[in-house]
Amino acid sequence: MLVYVDESVDEGPSQVVPWVQEMDDRGVRTFGSRLRPASDTTTIEVRDGEVLLSDGPFAETKEQIGGFDLLECADLDEAIEVAARHPGATGGRIEIRPLWEA
Repeated sequence: MLVYVDESVDEGPSQVVPWVQEMDDRGVRTFGSRLRPASDTTTIEVRDGEVLLSDGPFAETKEQIGGFDLLECADLDEAIEVAARHPGATGGRIEIRPLWEA
């Protein structure tokens, strides 16, 4: 699950703490973390064998990935229910994406 936020109005982790505790208690959240601001980003590209670096995010948008959570849900319906309860869903967006099977 990717959490997209508008960093100009991000209120920090305090609103997320109860959601994290609830999902940890339910056993659906296996790992997650808040990410540093997009201004701390280093973008890496390799072109013709040369490593190119640039500061900041590649995309020019208000919303940036603000964090992520790895979930272990029974199905998509449960993942949607869990993601919809995340505080970031009310002011930003949540993207649910399954992992490739190993």
